[in-house]
Parts: sequence; structure tokens; C-alpha cells
Amino acid sequence: MPEICLLGTGGMMPLKNRWLTSLYYEYEGSALLIDCGEGTQIALAESGAKISRINMLLLTHMHADHVSGLPGFLLSLGNASRTEPLTICLPAGRVQTIRNLMSICDRLPFEVIFHELPIKEHCSFTADMLDPLITIESMPVRHSTNCLGYSITLNRKQEFQPERAKELGVPLKMWRVLHSGESVTLEDGRVITPDMVTLANRSPIKVTYVTDTLPFPEIAAFAKGSRLFICEGMYGDAEKKQSMNEKGHMLMQDACRLADEAGADSLWLTHYSPAEMNPDRFSKELKKLFPNVTVTSDGKWAEIKE
Repeated sequence: MPEICLLGTGGMMPLKNRWLTSLYYEYEGSALLIDCGEGTQIALAESGAKISRINMLLLTHMHADHVSGLPGFLLSLGNASRTEPLTICLPAGRVQTIRNLMSICDRLPFEVIFHELPIKEHCSFTADMLDPLITIESMPVRHSTNCLGYSITLNRKQEFQPERAKELGVPLKMWRVLHSGESVTLEDGRVITPDMVTLANRSPIKVTYVTDTLPFPEIAAFAKGSRLFICEGMYGDAEKKQSMNEKGHMLMQDACRLADEAGADSLWLTHYSPAEMNPDRFSKELKKLFPNVTVTSDGKWAEIKE
């Protein structure tokens, strides 16, 4: 099952007790990272996440608190004896910005492959470099610069039914092919499809990550059905709503309402303002809006189970 770690929970700048917002997602020994602000490689080490397992980096946007840690991260990855390529997904038109940051990372021992994502429409692709069962979706959100939200969906293999396969006369050597989602043709010409020998009892596991945006209804639709919704909440003070919206951000209460509309199982808040030193003081109020909300702190882990 996927293991999730919210490495940092801060926005704008790191504090002595709060790293910048970044998410680590691992499945069966392969991992991805969302955003890479200043000090992310240290946050990885402190949390116990394995930097050597990261094969993909998803960037939401090009503001410093989300990308300025990239050189240190890449150099740390190189020092972990990495030689396999790293894929970086980012808003279209911003590859040169990342190349400029990389110019101080002399001779990395691995290739960096860029995958530009549309900034005006949704996009979906299979994350083969992680696992063919994982689908990643991106969605443009509303910030002061082009910014993307992400959903990561693990489309789990359905439970294989050996007795049904035997009844159909499927040779043992073909079972693995069927369980992987491919059809097989028997010697008598019959085509056996995966649904004929599996039990559709395993729902997808979806994790959605949205930060640095105004709240708007399409976010709830994008996060619909998420087992875990991770969303920014710069402040919990209602009087700050206008100033936050003017800057392309949202309040904790906005995130709770979106989680409720999305029907998410749980909500983790993140991307707190440096001026918000004790975000947990709003927990009681927030639980009235969305009971399964967590005002997170750095290094929070979760394994998403059945």
C-alpha cells in the first residue's frame, strides 16, 4: 500500500521548526516527490524517507518556496549513487527556469527528463517509472503564476480467482498475464479477459495534493473520492480571507469545505504562513466543518490501507 510523508508544512520560508511544504509518496520501493523548497533534502533525511527511491518529481509552480531546494536535492540524489534517470513534471514553459537552477549542479551522474504539463487544461498519464498501476492527473489552479494541483491514483489489481481460472481451463502459465490486466487466448481459440477470473473488490487509492490557489469548486471535483486530500491553509483567522484571496491562497476553513464537497476520507492541512506559529489552535473549529481534518506538522507519515 502507498506510504505518504508530508516532509514539511510551511509556506514562504523555512523556520527553525518547520520545513517548506513537500510530499513524499512511496509504493513498493519506488517514490515520487511533490515540490522541492529550500532544505527539502534535510527534511527527507529527518523524516526517514529514502531519497534514493525517488524516481519522479512533480512541481506545482515556480515560486522559490517550492523549487529553490532543487539544486541541493539533485546533488544529494547524485551522492546517493543514483545513475537512473529522474523525471521532473512541471507547468509548460518553465523548463528553462529549472535548467537555470540546475546550472550550479555540475555534472550530475544521472539524466534529468522533463515532462511539461498543460497550464490551461487537465492532464492524465501513467507513471510507468513508478508503477504501471499509478495514474497521475494534473489540474491548473488559480494562483499568481501558473500552478498545478496533482492527484495520484493507484489502480489496484483485482483479486485473482484461481478456481475460476481452473474452471475455464486457463493454463497456470497464463495466470500472471491475466492478473496483470491482459487478456489471453487459449489453444481452442477462446479469449479469456481479466474480468472473467478476477473479483472486482479493490477500489483505487487516490491522493490529491493542492496548494497555492484560491478556493474554487473545480478543486472539489478534482479531489472527489480521495482517500487523502492534502490542501493548503495559510491561516485560520477568518478576517484574513480577503488578503489571502488577493494573493491567490486559501484559509484552513476553505480547505475543509472543499474536502467535504469532494467526499474525501481525510484532510491534511499544510502550507502555513510563517506568521501562523500555532495552526493547531484552530482544530476544534475546523472539525465542525470537516471532522476528519488533521492540522499537520512536519514529518507526518501515513500508510493508506484497505
